[in-house]
Amino acid sequence: MASFRNTIQKDAVLKALHEENRHMTAEQVLAKVQTQNPVISRSTVFRILHQLSERGDILRIRVPDGADCFDCTNTPHYHVKCTDCGEVFDVDMPVIDNLEDKIADTHGFIFTGHNIIFSGICPSCRKSRTA
Repeated sequence: MASFRNTIQKDAVLKALHEENRHMTAEQVLAKVQTQNPVISRSTVFRILHQLSERGDILRIRVPDGADCFDCTNTPHYHVKCTDCGEVFDVDMPVIDNLEDKIADTHGFIFTGHNIIFSGICPSCRKSRTA
């Protein structure tokens, strides 16, 4: 991979992720960045997010039936997606070490990793359901 130098654009993307302190899609990051600097292009923001996640500076969360999200917490952890609003949240539980080694595979796979996303209804959506 080519060198990845510090730029105003990269700093703007990281600032957007840290300020929001939530899991954001690339489109949400773009909207936040453009409120501060409207000349930063979509392709630049998307490229920076890709580079940051490839380097391990941020975590890319592949969301089933939804847009990928980006997380500033880049240590292994689990997530939950609200089935009502679609937001993705961290799950406060330890990651299961060597989970792949504990799974018996009958199809001949060699496991190289895992990504677990739970589903549920967030407190905000639960509250609006009862209102």
